[in-house]
Amino acid sequence: MSDYILLIEGTPAGAQLAMILALVSALAHASFGALQKGRHDPWLSRGAIDACYCIIALPLALTLVPLPDANLWWALAGAWALHVVYKTLQAMAYTRGAYTVVYPVARGTGPLATVALATVVFAEHFTPGQWGGVALLSGAIMALAAVNMRGHPLGWRDMAPALGLAVLTGGMIAVYTTYDAWGIRLAADPFTFLLWFFVIDGWTFPLIALVRLRRSGQRPEFAPLLVRGVAGALIAFMSFGAVMLATRLDKVGEAAALRETSVIFAAAIGWAFLGEKVGPLRTALMGVIALGAVLVEFG
Repeated sequence: MSDYILLIEGTPAGAQLAMILALVSALAHASFGALQKGRHDPWLSRGAIDACYCIIALPLALTLVPLPDANLWWALAGAWALHVVYKTLQAMAYTRGAYTVVYPVARGTGPLATVALATVVFAEHFTPGQWGGVALLSGAIMALAAVNMRGHPLGWRDMAPALGLAVLTGGMIAVYTTYDAWGIRLAADPFTFLLWFFVIDGWTFPLIALVRLRRSGQRPEFAPLLVRGVAGALIAFMSFGAVMLATRLDKVGEAAALRETSVIFAAAIGWAFLGEKVGPLRTALMGVIALGAVLVEFG
């Protein structure tokens, strides 16, 4: 698989596969978001997921890929630090605000910031049509958050701290996406970066979750939490791995923007499996998001 990725990198076939991988990542990320809407505390859910993907990734990293060289170890250390900040901000936002409002704000902030960073860091060129597509996509996602806010028991003033944290989370999404795209390009084998990232990234939040559990005195049910952790780990492999491979194969900004179509998949999952109503306004906004994604890819 690594040889094939390296062979088509920077080619039209690579660009086509990058588009498919970004959309696969979007679907996986929507599933991941739905998983986090469960009954467990966001910090605890994140700790269980991270512990599981660390345990799963370690034997694979030791047996299937080369060890990272010195430069890649430093890149992985930087990625670990950025993701700790990102996940901390995300958990704080989920704790303080409604998921259906916080999630779109965070995801809507990310694409514009990522495209701007990718333009500077990787000298990527985007046409006016593509910039317009990113603006449409991000604006429609933000509008979706505003629609979800209507009728919510918490008003805008009460939700302000959570919204501020969501914007910061979106900024961190842009930073870590750009940084990780640089890191995976630094690796001779892209799967070396991916597997060792999951190993290094997976130990921090389980410790944080344990500390919070001891302080709270709560005893969550182990079996449902384990199931959530394993399922989340497998989805995380697909979500993060697919988008990172997409950034290696083609433009970072395009992959990041296409991944944010996850809000469409999230709405579809909510309608099909969670009994959530979509309605004409949300449907129209998702159409605008889809149009923005098309412009980003083909603009």
